[in-house]
Amino acid sequence: MKDTDAESGVPSDVSDGGGAGLRPAGAAAGQDREPGRPEYVQQNVANWTRANTEYTDASAARAWAQEEIAWGVFETPESQLNILGDVSGLDVVELGCGTAYFSAWLARRGARAVGVDPTPAQLETARKMQRETGIEFPLIEAVGEDVPLPDSSFDLVLSEYGASLWADPYRWIPEAARLLRLGGRLISLSNSTVCALCMTMDGVGEQLVRPQFELGKFEWPDTHEVEFHLAHGDWIDLLRTNGFEVERLVELYAQPDGETHTYYKYVTAEWARKWPADEIWVARKRG
Repeated sequence: MKDTDAESGVPSDVSDGGGAGLRPAGAAAGQDREPGRPEYVQQNVANWTRANTEYTDASAARAWAQEEIAWGVFETPESQLNILGDVSGLDVVELGCGTAYFSAWLARRGARAVGVDPTPAQLETARKMQRETGIEFPLIEAVGEDVPLPDSSFDLVLSEYGASLWADPYRWIPEAARLLRLGGRLISLSNSTVCALCMTMDGVGEQLVRPQFELGKFEWPDTHEVEFHLAHGDWIDLLRTNGFEVERLVELYAQPDGETHTYYKYVTAEWARKWPADEIWVARKRG
């Protein structure tokens, strides 16, 4: 096990560790730091502003209109996984909502959703979609590590390739615990561990390219975007330290007829039929 700070549970090397991240190729990010936010947030906002121009703005209408909830790069249907259950009447906050299509899916099913994201461009796309669809819920510009919402306000905290990938887990997991009521659930979707271990600048390959012991914070040298990955044992320790009981770990593979994503092409369908591309953690706040 890595050395940790006794009070916070934060690994002593969390700010310096290696690791892997998974992202489409893109232009370099700006380096300016906005007061009050970690530098990596500004780097990630710059890259997600670019991604919104390249892809997520144009794809938002299709995503919002999608009838069935789907998980991961290869869109495994919720009906196969039964991750969410009945969300009608639940208070839900999505940390790192992007264009907020997942919050919209939940709102259509009767949840009282709130979307939180640090990228103004993606939130503006979400607001545009709210105007076009009539599906309305609060959207808040904030980071997942510091959410301006009251304690014990939600039944479900969700992060689908949001804070789950782009925020420091030793800061956003305690924040998720603070936001949840006793008995509330945390659902977090991000890259699988094996995907992180096999990721290169050219995509995911069939060989390990870094030690699992070095998983943690990773900055891509070309775009300067920053991602966070933990090994399974570290995830379990972190969740339990913050009052959670792990209920499920679901690993997602490409379907037999799945195709490589046109934008998120870092992992191919052929690879993801052999090894999991994504993983979902489901945990409940002890009450």
